[in-house]
Amino acid sequence: MKIYYYVHTGHRIGLDRFRRACTIIRALGDVDITLLCSDFRIANEARHFGVDKAVGIDVVRNIPHIANHGDKLIFDSAEANPIMLEDMRNFFSTFIRISDNKDDVKMDKEFLISPYLSGDGICNAVVIDEKYFEKKDKTVELSYFFGDDDYEKDLEKNLSFIEDLNPAFQLGFYYFLDYEEMLRKRFKSCYEFEEYDEMIQNSKILISSSPQAILESLASGAKPIYVQREDYTRDFLDFFESLNIPVVKNYKKEDLIEIISSINNINYFKTQHTTEKIVQFIKESLNL
Repeated sequence: MKIYYYVHTGHRIGLDRFRRACTIIRALGDVDITLLCSDFRIANEARHFGVDKAVGIDVVRNIPHIANHGDKLIFDSAEANPIMLEDMRNFFSTFIRISDNKDDVKMDKEFLISPYLSGDGICNAVVIDEKYFEKKDKTVELSYFFGDDDYEKDLEKNLSFIEDLNPAFQLGFYYFLDYEEMLRKRFKSCYEFEEYDEMIQNSKILISSSPQAILESLASGAKPIYVQREDYTRDFLDFFESLNIPVVKNYKKEDLIEIISSINNINYFKTQHTTEKIVQFIKESLNL
């Protein structure tokens, strides 16, 4: 009986789910887990994130081609419809699902990890690696991380939103080579993809469309500003509101400028250390 962790990744979805999957797998220590990614490229890079076993499977429907009936699965994706989810609950002996939807409902034969929900068989928590809670000197006034994906080059289309603020810029994973070079020329200071942790921990203010980066920035003691992309889920808006994290929509620069000018007056709420809570919940659910 094997344990698998499926995560939705790709050039149209980014790496937010992947980053938290790696956080969970690292925190589980010596538990033997195979990470299944819907993108072969990031599966090949998973070892650099502390994950020894990773396989690209292209689409979620290929999970049964890897796993066997009775295996165990941690599932982090919004791809599956209710019928597919029910099939998974019947196929796997243990099914743990990670959800960001505040209107979600825990179903029979599954366990749930959620920032919104609580109750029997539910772990109310968000996934943030413990390393981001280690306070370090903030040496960069302002950083910008659009996200790991920009297939439509929306970042370039909306450069006027941020460019004259002269932020340090974090490059993403799924950018085209010529696109990366253009962005390096447009920003005076750039963090490479491999310098993501340094960017999070060094930045006093982080402007980002990545929900995971926002949470990690907040944990590090910074003052994050979330930019809601049109092509991204809105599931985090209520949660960010509960943490007093300001949100900018539709690339409204006047809203961004106003937030930055008054950011020291914003009472950001602190995120909790929940890694051990999540690890204990998963181990108990998997009967480890």
